[in-house]
Amino acid sequence: MSEFKFACPTCGQHIKCDSSQSGMAMDCPTCFQKICIPQAPTGSQRLLLTGTKVKKIASDNAPAPAVIPLPRSSGPWVVILILLFVGVVAAAIYWATIIRPRHATHGPIRQAPAPSEFVAPSAPVEPAPTAPDVPVAPTASDASWRLDLAGSTLPETPVAGRIHGQDFRLDRAVFQNGALSLRAGSHTALEFGAVINFSGVPAEALAGKNINITTNTDRAARVTLRWKDGTVQKADYTGGYALRLEFGQLDHNRLPGKIYLGLPDDAKSYLLGAFSANVSKPKPPK
Repeated sequence: MSEFKFACPTCGQHIKCDSSQSGMAMDCPTCFQKICIPQAPTGSQRLLLTGTKVKKIASDNAPAPAVIPLPRSSGPWVVILILLFVGVVAAAIYWATIIRPRHATHGPIRQAPAPSEFVAPSAPVEPAPTAPDVPVAPTASDASWRLDLAGSTLPETPVAGRIHGQDFRLDRAVFQNGALSLRAGSHTALEFGAVINFSGVPAEALAGKNINITTNTDRAARVTLRWKDGTVQKADYTGGYALRLEFGQLDHNRLPGKIYLGLPDDAKSYLLGAFSANVSKPKPPK
């Protein structure tokens, strides 16, 4: 035995049955028309079969339904009994011809689930971009100032320190015309920072070099401090200070490095940390 499907000739409902049921009559579960199950397909036939509608032919010789006369003394109770009997018979016919075939063919009748409320999916919330970790320069203190380079190490944090009693944070580093400028602010003239002059030595000659200047060095590079105290002030040093510079390799006009600079002033000025200087080409002579 094998299962196959056929279509109702009235409403087109697809019905599945077994080959053993071919030729039998049944009610369509959709339009409730009496249909005849077609013969099962043979071989490799894949076409959808269609059942035929069963026609009821009344016999000419069928006896007319008998009419039972009711006694006149029955009253309204007889009418009520007849209506109850008719209702019971109609319920039995409905069960036998409609409910039972649907239950046998499609399984128990289940109530369709109530439509659930549609909730539009919310847009995915993207996490806010986190700022990259930037090393924080230490706060200026007397403990970071010294005029001795022995055992000193240079940190990876941006250059910070103190100039003439005012805390300093590096905003821009520039190497131009043989001088390294470390400054706060980037769009105005240098008003707060330090300039180390290497007497015209180009950045290419300083790349990858280390420079150590102690307080007793005879010929030291000139260091100029600038700060603002009402007006822009400056102080030049050609000796008596401690300086350690470690330059990295020049790459795409950027000269990285680390510095410690300790000045011998009463305010204990110093600079400490890392920088990446923008190398500006010297202007051609007029």
